[in-house]
Amino acid sequence: MSFNQRLPRHRTARNSLINKSITIQNKLGLHARAASQFVKIAQCYAAEIQVSNHIGSANGKSIMKMMILQAGIGSEIVLNIEGPDEQAAMDALIELVNDKFGED
Repeated sequence: MSFNQRLPRHRTARNSLINKSITIQNKLGLHARAASQFVKIAQCYAAEIQVSNHIGSANGKSIMKMMILQAGIGSEIVLNIEGPDEQAAMDALIELVNDKFGED
């Protein structure tokens, strides 16, 4: 049995779950356009991306699920990312949120 075969199903030697909390800073929060931008970037990566807040958890690659989070200005969201390109995905999404989705 190889090393990778002994690891849990969704983990390999190259990746592990990473997470980070970030605050939504744009005036309109995670509204339709902002959620669309988030999903568009998230879909560029193979990693699984989950976003959660006090309301619940959402697949970061689904615009409808992201909208359900109702993350307004000042809301904290937690990004949980796992996959072969997890760090690149995290960096891109953090940059988008910190840039206020290009709105302000």
